[in-house]
Amino acid sequence: MKKCFALVVLSYLTLTLLAAAQQDKAKRPSPPASASCKFADGKTIKTDYSSPRAKGRQIFGGVVPYGQVWRTGANESTTFVTTANLTVGDKDVPAGSYTIFTVPAADKWTLVISKKTGEWGTDYPGESNDLARVEMNVSKTSAPVEDFTIAYDQQGGGCVLRLSWENTQASVEIKEK
Repeated sequence: MKKCFALVVLSYLTLTLLAAAQQDKAKRPSPPASASCKFADGKTIKTDYSSPRAKGRQIFGGVVPYGQVWRTGANESTTFVTTANLTVGDKDVPAGSYTIFTVPAADKWTLVISKKTGEWGTDYPGESNDLARVEMNVSKTSAPVEDFTIAYDQQGGGCVLRLSWENTQASVEIKEK
């Protein structure tokens, strides 16, 4: 009986701690966010990330330097999980779990899909872990974007991955293979 009671108490404490951890993440200056795309056959892409705020700062070419690998969000690394085999831009990406990074520049961006997962956001594991590097289209936003946003727009039978922040938008087409 004592073992059963101890197990119940331990389970309750564990659940309480997990709930508190989730609440703490929501209160971060860069709260958690997610985006997803669903294909016609039900397969999906899901991205979990933390969404930093501009707060009047110069973001690209300032807080986020040009020409360097950026964690593409804040806090934990940004995930890219797909249940479908994909073509991202012109690169093949098999179904699986990945981490995404970007290399922003004033006139072009590169999406980096890393095979290594689970690292803290600033810990780029290096080119030897890259599955693919894909050129992204870059444009100016019609209005300033305060919260860094990752979104998927349905387009034809595929999706467009769109990253928006400050006055910049970078995007790339994704199709199911």
